[in-house]
Amino acid sequence: MTEISKAFSNLKSKNEGALIAYLTVGDPHPKKTPRLAEALIEGGADILELGIPFSDPIADGSTIQNAVSRSLASGSRPVDALDVAQEINDKYDVPIVAMSYFNPIFRFGLAKFITQAKKCGISGLIIPDLPVEESQEYRKECVVNGMDTIFLASPSTDATRLKQILAQTSGYLYLISLYGVTGIRTQIAESATSLIKKYHGIVRGTVPLAVGFGISKPEHVRQVIKAGADGAIIGSAFVKIVEDNRGSIIRAGRKLRNLARAMKKGTITA
Repeated sequence: MTEISKAFSNLKSKNEGALIAYLTVGDPHPKKTPRLAEALIEGGADILELGIPFSDPIADGSTIQNAVSRSLASGSRPVDALDVAQEINDKYDVPIVAMSYFNPIFRFGLAKFITQAKKCGISGLIIPDLPVEESQEYRKECVVNGMDTIFLASPSTDATRLKQILAQTSGYLYLISLYGVTGIRTQIAESATSLIKKYHGIVRGTVPLAVGFGISKPEHVRQVIKAGADGAIIGSAFVKIVEDNRGSIIRAGRKLRNLARAMKKGTITA
C-alpha cells in the first residue's frame, strides 16, 4: 500500500475525507514555499500538492497563472519542488504529490526526475497534459520507483476512456468537477454534484475519488464529500492568499493555516 493509499484508508476509518492542498512552488520565492506548505499541513491538510511552474499552464485560471508567473520571475526551477518536498518530508508525515506539465519533466529527464522525486519524499505525480495512451514509459518508471500515477477525468470523459484511465491511475482519481479551468467559484453547481455522485458509483472499490476545480469554501468541501468524494482538492483559494499577502510570509502563513483548518472541518462526515 502506498503512502497516499494509507492516508485515504486511515481517514476513512475516522469518517473523514482528505483535504488536498495545492501550492505553486516558488510563489513568491522558492525559499518561502516550505513555510507556506507547513502552514497548510498544520492547518489540517492531509495531502500536499506541489505545483511545478510552467510557462503555459493550460488547465489553470488566472489565479494560478499569476502565481506561476511570479514563481518563474523569482527564478524557480523544477528542482526547487524536490528541495521543498525533501524539507517537508523531513518534518511531517504527510504524502506529497508533485503536479507538473510534461515539458519540465521531459527536459529534466523523465527517469531522473521520478527517481529523485521518490528519494525526496514525493509519493505521487499528476501530469495534466500527458494522455493515458502516451504514458507507458512514464508509468513504467513510476512503478519501478513505487510512485503513484494520478490521472484526471472530467465531465467530458466517456465510459470507454474512463475505463482506460482507471486501469492506469493509482493513489486517487482526480475528478475535474466542471468545464473550464481552475479558479475560485462562489458555489458548487448542481451539475458538479451530480457528476460526483455518478463517478462515486463507478469508481467505488477501485481508487479514492478526489474532486478539484472551483472548491474554495468550507461549504463546498462539505458538498463534494457528501456527494461521494473521498477528498477535496483546493488550489486557487490558497494561492490567492499567498498573492494577497506575499509581502508578509507570517501573515500569509496564518491565513493559510486558518483557511485549511476551516476546510478540513468540511471533510468530517461523522
